Amino acid sequence: MKIVIAKSSGFCLGVRRAVEMVIDASSQNEKPVYTYGPLIHNPQVLLSLEEKGVHVFKEVPSQGTGSVLIRAHGVTPDTKEKLEKAGFDVLNATCPRVVKIQSIIKKYARQNYAVIILGDKNHPEVVGLLGYAGKNSTVINAINELDSLPAFEKAIIVAQSTQNTDFFARVKEWADQNFPDYKIFDTICDSTEKRQMEVRKLAEYVDILIVVGGKESGNTKRLVEIGKESGKPAFQIETESDLDSIGTGLLCSVSTIGITAGASTPNWIIKRVYKALEELPYKDRRGWQGTLFRLQRALLLTNIYVSMGAGFLTYACIKLLGQNAYWPYLMLSMLYVQSMHILNHLIGTVSDRYNDPERAFYYEKNKHLLLILAAVAGSAGLVLAYYIEFWSFAILFVMSVTGLSYNLTIFPKNFPGFKYRRFRDLPGSKPLLIAVAWGVLAAILPPLSLTGTITWLNILIFFWAAGLVFVRTGFFDILDMQGDRLVGKETIALLLGEKNSIHLLTIILLVLIAMLPTAAAFKLISPIGYLLTLCPVFLLIILSAYKNRMIMPSTKLEFLVESHFILAGLITFIEPG
Repeated sequence: MKIVIAKSSGFCLGVRRAVEMVIDASSQNEKPVYTYGPLIHNPQVLLSLEEKGVHVFKEVPSQGTGSVLIRAHGVTPDTKEKLEKAGFDVLNATCPRVVKIQSIIKKYARQNYAVIILGDKNHPEVVGLLGYAGKNSTVINAINELDSLPAFEKAIIVAQSTQNTDFFARVKEWADQNFPDYKIFDTICDSTEKRQMEVRKLAEYVDILIVVGGKESGNTKRLVEIGKESGKPAFQIETESDLDSIGTGLLCSVSTIGITAGASTPNWIIKRVYKALEELPYKDRRGWQGTLFRLQRALLLTNIYVSMGAGFLTYACIKLLGQNAYWPYLMLSMLYVQSMHILNHLIGTVSDRYNDPERAFYYEKNKHLLLILAAVAGSAGLVLAYYIEFWSFAILFVMSVTGLSYNLTIFPKNFPGFKYRRFRDLPGSKPLLIAVAWGVLAAILPPLSLTGTITWLNILIFFWAAGLVFVRTGFFDILDMQGDRLVGKETIALLLGEKNSIHLLTIILLVLIAMLPTAAAFKLISPIGYLLTLCPVFLLIILSAYKNRMIMPSTKLEFLVESHFILAGLITFIEPG
């Protein structure tokens, strides 16, 4: 089964801006935060905002305190004025493209032009636009309604920002033939137009089209209509659980499935639908393919695969440094990473609810068993380090305490002059701390234990190993950006944005690609350093494929990313001695 996702699926500019504004407001203000009407037409996002304390009211109260956010659809001028008079701090998140339509209507309504709006009269955007149009306005939602319009002396035609582009084209043709003096403004959002165009192209080569979005979302419904017009089966779903309504038999019987989504659908829901479809053929299948897929998922859920990766990376670094006593340090790395990753996932299940609900369910169901496993692995690592020598134990103990305190509140709220309460609140702390911990285990602790000294060559290998781990963790943060923002996580991806974060990781990988071959050329390390360049190259290929939408967040992608550490160990293993 091949799964293709439309490039423009997910939050549009206006929705993303509104969601980020309300999240920032709820995080920064102690006073209550409200939205006037549902922020967007997506019940999952609305539920998440409600859990953050963002409440919704549909009628303007006579008095109130706190902040009220005007959603991306906009409101009438009267409504905004009432909110301000009631005592609220009004935050205007109206989409800039909707503001443009409001401005056009306002300008021509003042000149006594009749206003014809192409849209759904009950849609909140159209309700807001009518507030600028005045009494001499009409809403048209079907081509046959045009015949009942009077002949206006002068009129303008605008469209709801999410209107069907084909419908707008037919109305424009009607106006050119019957009322060429009417002023027509193409106010359909660029994102909407692009989204609809992509659905038409997608429908040409897929067998089934799945549109992800809220049931009340007008632009999502139009995408379904356009899909059906192509003659292909098109289905609208809100979440991955709605795939059951389509039928496993039908989904598994086709070769290509197309996915698109409405403008108010977050990436984490699209990702969950993609993963559910990816897993569908393997869930109940017997044979090697089903077994292999379930094994992959089990290794990822239990963190066994990532701990194996830490061990293989440690082995590669020790061999690069020309040392052969690797087994104790390999086991040390595996035990530490196994313990810390389990504990942090147990504490971080809130974000996993969005980013990886299967993992969240697995950890909730098996939390006691996993807690015991983490404790056993962590304790075994400390005991092993103690028997190696004192400094190994001391370093691992400090790293363990730091790892355990990552999600814990260190500074109370009333602590003066410091806004960060936990290590996780520090922007970018997660990939940096993980990278340093893995780098120390792989390239610093072994030589320090064996020789009692650290050379600049150890530091070079440390930066190579830590760089790979930083890119790995930073890339996963990019995949989880919207879910992390909802729960208030501070990551480099959120700080820099997706585009700049990918650029940063690309630069790091290019440096890593040059690092080991240069050292090998000057005979500072083993010639195996040339081959180990495959590891950052492998990551760079994955990053480029994701950037160009050639690969999507999935179990296979996660397994591929973690496999580059296994690759490092396997490459090193071919060197004798």
